[in-house]
Amino acid sequence: MRRFDGETLLVASHNTGKIEEIADLLAPFGIAVTSAAAHGLPEPDETETTFVGNARIKAHAAARATGLPALADDSGIEIDALDGAPGVYTADWAETPNGRDFVVAMTKTHQMLEDRQAPQPRTARFCCTLVLAWPDGHDEVFEGRMPGQIVWPMRGAQGHGYDPIFQPDGYDITFGEMDRWEKNKISHRARAFEKLVALFGREH
Repeated sequence: MRRFDGETLLVASHNTGKIEEIADLLAPFGIAVTSAAAHGLPEPDETETTFVGNARIKAHAAARATGLPALADDSGIEIDALDGAPGVYTADWAETPNGRDFVVAMTKTHQMLEDRQAPQPRTARFCCTLVLAWPDGHDEVFEGRMPGQIVWPMRGAQGHGYDPIFQPDGYDITFGEMDRWEKNKISHRARAFEKLVALFGREH
């Protein structure tokens, strides 16, 4: 496994919430985070049908364009009663003519579950795949999952994406109701990061 020995890591994302979350997770390691947007990078087309495939597209495109090691995350929610959907299409479900609207996506998700008369609890999991790519084409892959259930109505204004309708196992509140620092300790992204930090070669 190749170690990361730089001081700055490019996060290949234009999602401000995701970049802030990753910056929080990396802060204890003294690693500064810069974003794809800060480098004027376009968003590459995510043409794969798996989280790892799409994360690789983003990480390698950013590493080649900047000459910096680049970290990309592809994540989403898989709902058992919807046969694992939306999965890699999680963000796509939020697309509207006026941009992404996750209230629309969450409402659509709830309606689909109602239409299927899905039994309770409506089990689901958030999935995160991290790919750290170097300019020479090497990469390392790390995966994390957080099991839970879909709840309705939406609860909480914290977090982003589908957080207000996802209640993680072992909790009676949603990610949307959870303090950001608490969520960052237990989330699917945190679980993937627990594996990633072995690359940093420094003490937490």
